[in-house]
Amino acid sequence: MPQAYLITFTCYGTWLHGDARQSADRAHNAPGTPYLAPAQSRFEANRRRMTQRPYALDARRRACVLEALAEACARRGWALRAAHVQDRHLHAVVTAPDGPERVMNALKAYASRRLNENGFDAPDRKRWTRHGSTRYLWTPEAVAAAVEYVVSGQGGTMAVYDGRAAGGPAR
Repeated sequence: MPQAYLITFTCYGTWLHGDARQSADRAHNAPGTPYLAPAQSRFEANRRRMTQRPYALDARRRACVLEALAEACARRGWALRAAHVQDRHLHAVVTAPDGPERVMNALKAYASRRLNENGFDAPDRKRWTRHGSTRYLWTPEAVAAAVEYVVSGQGGTMAVYDGRAAGGPAR
């Protein structure tokens, strides 16, 4: 059983496959495998398929999403060890008995519901990519490294929860 999961997902339309920043798809998602190479044709095809404009999180939305992540974990009895919500993506380290796909889907749902409740967007607004990255963290050392990456390895600090500073993981 994993110690925790590192969950990462992007906002709708902000990081498309083929982008110069590179990305991972199902064939390029295992640790140590190379990312997808930039490909303008793939990027343009993905952009044409979009049905709404790209979505970004301003400071108020980031704070709202961070609160929703903590609530999702607390209500389900999961331990939120760290979270960092940025303008175009977020990372969370969560310990849960459920699988990582269920955790990621719950985080997205709680965040969307909270954004709707606060009147930020229309309920039909697409906010998240279809999937994301779900990494298994098998050892306490892997969890500690993931928490450090999420809290301190993201560049500018935006909306952050650090379970280490809060006296332990939020439940």
